[in-house]
Amino acid sequence: MVAACRAASAAPIVLGGAGFSIFPDEALAYLGADYGVAGDGEVALPALLDRLERGEDPARVPGVHSAGGGAAPPARPEALDRLPLWDESLDATADPTDPELWIPVQSRRGCPNDCSYCSTWRIQGRPIRCRSPRVVAAAVGRLAAAGFRRFYLVDNSFNIPEAHALELCRELAALPERITWRCIIYPHLVREELVAAMAAAGCVEASIGFESGCPRILHEMNKRFLPGDVRAACDLIAAHGIRRMGFLLLGGPGETRESVEESLAFADSLRLDSLRITVGIRIYPGTPLARRAVAEGVIQSEDELLFPRFYLAPGLAPWIRERVTAGVRSGSA
Repeated sequence: MVAACRAASAAPIVLGGAGFSIFPDEALAYLGADYGVAGDGEVALPALLDRLERGEDPARVPGVHSAGGGAAPPARPEALDRLPLWDESLDATADPTDPELWIPVQSRRGCPNDCSYCSTWRIQGRPIRCRSPRVVAAAVGRLAAAGFRRFYLVDNSFNIPEAHALELCRELAALPERITWRCIIYPHLVREELVAAMAAAGCVEASIGFESGCPRILHEMNKRFLPGDVRAACDLIAAHGIRRMGFLLLGGPGETRESVEESLAFADSLRLDSLRITVGIRIYPGTPLARRAVAEGVIQSEDELLFPRFYLAPGLAPWIRERVTAGVRSGSA
């Protein structure tokens, strides 16, 4: 795509998005672009374009990386209500009757959980920044009035903070048009009041990233919940008629054949509507997993992680892939 743009135009090429925010300088060098925006782009990109239009160097704009080197830390706007939720020009190209179309809606940014392998903090920062539930619901309501009925609340943990999630559910439930939506739940301290509010507001599916059924491995991942918390959350969600999608992330530090079997048996006991199993954990820069991988010689400190590298605990290959494949084929983990 970059080569095609270069052949067609002399205009500067600007990169952005979640992937760029994780690997800004590496992506810029590999793709041969001119600039890139790390982190929130709604303020930085217009500022970058303004500098270019005036013939000024945009390198000092927060979050902007340039091919010439140098970058200011990304800006994290607190007032998210001032930023757009959905470009109305997209209405013309999106088909509201398509059953596979789920309109993405982000009601907040930031993640304080610090899971050992996760890169979300590099994309959104750690502090939680919320949009007003009334503003989010108004945007969803406009789309619902235009015929769109399916939405995906893409917040990395919809239920954190709970008060914000509850208020948003109440605002969505009050919309004139009935909508359906999906979300992602962090399975810690999930209370029935919130789950009931989710169901009343049209939630039909919750993705639950519990990653392991072994307490020791959850501790290694720096999770703030235990298998009992996951079971309680899953039971509550099912009791209110919401589909449950679970996630297992197998093969991380400390994983053994015994802990794999424990996780598979635990996931099977939850009787989820669907389960996604990943073998091996991608290593992202700046994470505790990356530091451990360097210490154990899995990677070198200078390795280019833009090209995916994965951590798999010693002694599990090739058994773990054969075990997971056999479980999937039999219909039981």
